Amino acid sequence: GTPIAGAQVVLMAPGRLPNTETLNLPKAGVNLIPGKTYIQVDAFQNTSASNIYALGDVCGAVELTPMAIAAGRRLADRIFGGVADSKTSYELVPTVVFSHPTIGTIGMTEKEAIAKYGEENIKVYKSKFPNLYYGPFSMESDEKPKTFMKLVCAGKTELVVGLHIIGMGADEMLQGFGVAMKMGATKADFDSSVAIHPTGSEELVTMGTWGTSPQFTG
Repeated sequence: GTPIAGAQVVLMAPGRLPNTETLNLPKAGVNLIPGKTYIQVDAFQNTSASNIYALGDVCGAVELTPMAIAAGRRLADRIFGGVADSKTSYELVPTVVFSHPTIGTIGMTEKEAIAKYGEENIKVYKSKFPNLYYGPFSMESDEKPKTFMKLVCAGKTELVVGLHIIGMGADEMLQGFGVAMKMGATKADFDSSVAIHPTGSEELVTMGTWGTSPQFTG
């Protein structure tokens, strides 16, 4: 291999592949994604074979346990509950890396947002600060562990299309903000939410210069 020098941390993230090769799926008429071992499904978890469904990691969309549960519930609603159009959404799925510190992300990266909306329609807010948990610690501010936050907003309404955090409590913060984003929250909605002090999450509702976000909502 190639030697890598100067690294302080090694992150091993090899991933995994679905073990479908021994199932002889083509014999049952179930197609795989070309060149891969993932099962090909449509938005309703239907495979290419009638009355055979697939969901979860084996489909390769969003490989998270709660995502598979959500897809399974909606598939059950459709098959057994009489909800003909029941399907799960694979957009705006909050995701956490349980590292130290934790990393939380939902929605688009800045690069993805620019590609979709155009650079002139994107506004990004960033913040870097030592978490208040470390306030009483007898150490210089520059030496305290930092939290980084980023909001990616699109259009005149500054729709929040991406939210990214690395720092203490990122995992717990993300669930609530994920709900807000699924409801179509704008930067003005974030601004209108009164901060909870002292917390790290208050930084997400106090970013940028006050009064500069268009008040279409909030």
